[in-house]
Amino acid sequence: MSTLNVDKVDPNTGTALELGTSGDTITVPTGAGLTVTDEVKTNKISPATGTAFALGDSGDTFTVPSGATIVNSGTATGFGGGITAASQWRLTTDFTGTAQPIDANWEEVDAPVGFGILGSSMTESSGIFTFPSTGYWYIQFLICVYDNTGSNVDNAIEASMYTTTDDGTYAKTATAFTNVGTVNDKNSCRSDWIMDITNTSNDKVKFYANSVDSETTVLGNTGLNETSLTFVRLGDT
Repeated sequence: MSTLNVDKVDPNTGTALELGTSGDTITVPTGAGLTVTDEVKTNKISPATGTAFALGDSGDTFTVPSGATIVNSGTATGFGGGITAASQWRLTTDFTGTAQPIDANWEEVDAPVGFGILGSSMTESSGIFTFPSTGYWYIQFLICVYDNTGSNVDNAIEASMYTTTDDGTYAKTATAFTNVGTVNDKNSCRSDWIMDITNTSNDKVKFYANSVDSETTVLGNTGLNETSLTFVRLGDT
């Protein structure tokens, strides 16, 4: 094998420089570096067998020009997350008075038409909701209420969210208030929270309906959303 030592190789004027011939193997020895200062065009880059392909080094910036598209035909990971899970739950049956927490008659939305569930679902047990994955999660609690007495007195209710990071010690993290004060009056209110889920075994949430008396009915419906919950995974933790 001969060695050619040069500082630069240029193609003939008006032609392209070709390195090797079809079927040849071009080898960059261990310890050597290949620096490209302008542009490389190829149909495919594959890692060596048993290794992972690293594109650039820490601190490098890669730019997708305007009008260009990156097509992912497999599974892309390590790109900072994104919305990968979203679903809604609803109360299926009315109840009257206080529930601390609301521990029965929850279902994930499954009707009437056009409903959507993205990714893995939340799970619920005795009113305690567990997240399917770590990440930053948006949580919304909407409560709909009804004056079931017609007594024309203010029947106030508080809709509260309680979270824990140790699967035991809960703190009130969001709350909202509404009241129904006339015959057959209906009303609603909403509380919201963004929670950083770092441990799916310890980080959980539950929902309270605190009525000042026993005359306020919390509305539930199995066919549409009245009192309902929304969970959206916003991105990686």
